Amino acid sequence: MSAVADTLTHWFNFPENIEKLMFPSRTHESRDNENKGFSSIPADILDTPKEFIFYLDVPGLSKSDIQVTVEDENTLVIKSGGKRKREEVEEEGCKYIRLERKAPQKLMRKFRLPENANVSAITAKCENGVLTVVVEKLPPPPKPKTVEVAIA
Repeated sequence: MSAVADTLTHWFNFPENIEKLMFPSRTHESRDNENKGFSSIPADILDTPKEFIFYLDVPGLSKSDIQVTVEDENTLVIKSGGKRKREEVEEEGCKYIRLERKAPQKLMRKFRLPENANVSAITAKCENGVLTVVVEKLPPPPKPKTVEVAIA
C-alpha cells in the first residue's frame, strides 16, 4: 500500500482521531498561559444526529462549583475553582488518619465546537459526579434549488 493509503486507513479505522479533528482540546497547549495551574477534566464526547453530548468526571463537586461558558463564539470552556469539601467530623477525638481522595483545586477543559453547533442552545447538568453538557446542532442549510432555464 502507498503511504497515502496507509495514512487514510489509519485515520478512518480510529474514530477518536476524527473526533480530535472536530473537537481538539486546547487544555494541553503549552503556549496558552491562562491554563497554568489547572488540571484537565476527563471527558467523553457523543455525536448524535441532533446534538453533541459531553460527559465530564467532576467527583465531589457541586453544580455551584462548576462554570460552563462559550468563548470566542465557538470554544466551550468548562472550569472549576472549587475543591471537594472534606466531611466534617463532629465527634470529639476523631481525626482523619489518611486523606487520599484529593481533587485538584482548579479544573479546566476547552473544546473548539464545530460550525454546526448551536452555541445559544447549550444545557448542562451535574449529577452523581458527572457533568453532562448538551450542545444542540444547527439544522443543515437548505440545499440550493436548480432551476432549468429554457434558451430561446
